[in-house]
Amino acid sequence: MADIVIAEFMDEEAVTGLRERYSVAYDPDLVDQSERLLSVLQEARALIVRNRTQVRGAMLAAAPRLECVGRLGVGLDNIDVAACTERGVPVFPASGANDLSVAEYVTTAALMLLRGAWLSTPTVIAGGWPRQALIGRELSGRVMGLVGYGSIARQVAQSVTALGMRCIAYDPFLLPDDAAWGTTESRTLAELLARADVISLHTPLTDATRHMIDVGTLDLMKPGAILINTSRGGVVDEAALAAALRQGRLGGAALDVFETEPLTKEAGAKFGGLPNLLLTPHIAGVTEESNVRVSSLIALRVSAHLERRK
Repeated sequence: MADIVIAEFMDEEAVTGLRERYSVAYDPDLVDQSERLLSVLQEARALIVRNRTQVRGAMLAAAPRLECVGRLGVGLDNIDVAACTERGVPVFPASGANDLSVAEYVTTAALMLLRGAWLSTPTVIAGGWPRQALIGRELSGRVMGLVGYGSIARQVAQSVTALGMRCIAYDPFLLPDDAAWGTTESRTLAELLARADVISLHTPLTDATRHMIDVGTLDLMKPGAILINTSRGGVVDEAALAAALRQGRLGGAALDVFETEPLTKEAGAKFGGLPNLLLTPHIAGVTEESNVRVSSLIALRVSAHLERRK
C-alpha cells in the first residue's frame, strides 16, 4: 500500500523527504513493469512520473483514489490532462526548474555543430591532422531562431545573446506587445526558417505541431542551417531531416528527443553515417542540479496538495 507512487527516477533526497510523511513506492524502473505499476496504483493518492509513463486509459482506471499527478519535467503529452481534469485530479509540471539545463544544452549543441571539430579525437590519436577540414564557424554574429517562445526559449535567448547572437522567434500565442519579447524579434515561421543560422524547437507536441519540421519547412531553411530539437520528437519528421542532412543541405542537427523513445535500432538506422549529427537520449533538461530542483519542486507541490486534502 502506498500513498505516493514514483514510476521513474527522482532525486533521492526528495524521495526521502516524502517518505518522512507518506508511504512511498519508488522504483526508477517501475515504468517498465506495467502489471506491478497498475497494482501499486490501486491505493495511491499521488503519482509522480517523467516523460515515459503514459498516464491515461488503463493506468488512470487503475488508480481510483488518485488525487494528483506530479510531472518531473514540463511536457505533458504523456498525460491525459483532460481526463485528469474531468476527475478533479490536478497535474503539476515542474515549470521553470529545468530551463537553464535545456538552454545550456542548446547553446552547447549550437557551438559544437557550428565549429564542427569536436568529433576529431580518434583521427588525431591515429596521427591525422585535418586542420583545414575542421575550420568551422563562430556563433557570434549569427541568428538564433526560436520556434516557440516560452520560458525555456527565453532562457536560450538570454544565453546566446550573451555570446553575440541575434534572436528571432515564432510564437503565435504570444501577443506582439508582450514584454516577454524583450530584444527578441517576432517573425512568422517562414521568415524565421529563411533567416536563422540556428533553429531551436521549443513547442509542445499537438496535432498542429506534429511534423512541423518536414520536407516543406526544411526546404525553407537557409543552406547550412543548424536544427536543434529538445522539445518532442514528433515535431520533426526524422526521415525528412535525415535526407536533408545526407544531401548536405543542412549544416547539422542535434536531436535529444525522438518519435519513438528509446530509439530502436530500426528507427535509428536512418541516421547511420550522417555527418555533423548529435543524438542524445532525452537528457537536455536533466543535469545533477536540475534533477534536484525538479524533484524538490514536485515533492513540495504533491505534498502540499495531499496535505490540503486531508
